[in-house]
Amino acid sequence: MSRETRWKRRSGRSVGVVVRLVVTLCLFLVAIRLLGAATDALRPFLRRTLRSVVVGNSSALGLSWFASYVLANGSIVAALALSLFDSELISPSHLYLMVVGSRLGGAAVVVFVGALDYFNEEVESVRDSMRLGLLTFLLTHSIYLPVLALGAVLVPLGDRNGGDGGDLSGPEPTVPDVVPSLADTAVGYLGPGVAFLGALALIFASLKLFDGILDGLDEERLRRRYISRLNDKWVSFGLGLVVTGLTTSVAFSLGVVVPLYNRGHIERTEIMPFVLGANIGTLVDTLLVAVALDSRVGVRIVLAVLAAGTAVSVVALLWYPRYSAAVARVQTEIVGRPAYFTAFLLSLLLVPLALLGFR
Repeated sequence: MSRETRWKRRSGRSVGVVVRLVVTLCLFLVAIRLLGAATDALRPFLRRTLRSVVVGNSSALGLSWFASYVLANGSIVAALALSLFDSELISPSHLYLMVVGSRLGGAAVVVFVGALDYFNEEVESVRDSMRLGLLTFLLTHSIYLPVLALGAVLVPLGDRNGGDGGDLSGPEPTVPDVVPSLADTAVGYLGPGVAFLGALALIFASLKLFDGILDGLDEERLRRRYISRLNDKWVSFGLGLVVTGLTTSVAFSLGVVVPLYNRGHIERTEIMPFVLGANIGTLVDTLLVAVALDSRVGVRIVLAVLAAGTAVSVVALLWYPRYSAAVARVQTEIVGRPAYFTAFLLSLLLVPLALLGFR
């Protein structure tokens, strides 16, 4: 095969990837605007429903945490929370907690990836296959539980600056007028209920399409690049943040390294900073949703979560030997003792349900 032929094939593949990426981003934008329009039309129903479910900060946190399990995608839950805020159905404090809850629940995605790896029959036990999922869960909670505490300071700033998610006096919206018009037309034609469910389906479909684009990448090459750079904690953290931020998929960035970690090719101390970075980078798509909804306060709330998570992660890296040793001890105890492992699995379900039912 000549060099010119190879160049043409590569160019053709690149153009195809760009076209698919543009179509996926357009679909995502339309889905977000449709979700906002449908939520606004369903405001009376959603207000009555949320008043019976979200009666305080604990229930708001539990709702988003548990919903992330049900949908197996924390990004969709965060997008829904922003849409509810944009329609003035939840307060800034509830939005902050629901974004954080989507991250606490979203950590289970890697647990699922590990469980699937077990069915490849190359890992001896379920506990071994879920080691990275457990590690990710522990790391996520060690960062975002302090972020919850910081929210007590950060969220009141948003309340004082105005809790109206739709207050956009000043610059014109950045989203073209045709997109909101199409969304309003779809809601009028389909009805708000069908449009609401359709919007969630479109968001999920756009994320799956994006994952499909990522599946076309050379994962083996990416893995080799990861391994050669994960020995420095700051580089590892930066890689996790940038790769996840660019792909907006923590399932992809961590899924690439799950088999390597499960088979002992990557050390726990090498992958932990990468996971910390991925847990920050995964908020990029939530920030994009806030921008697409033209919600100034929503953007500030998401930036507050992102800033708090980054600050806590940097502190953890500054004291990394002690931090990593503490996390390692907890992981070893849970994986090594069947009773602890069973209790961990039960806690995945019982803790968010308890928060949801807290009055």
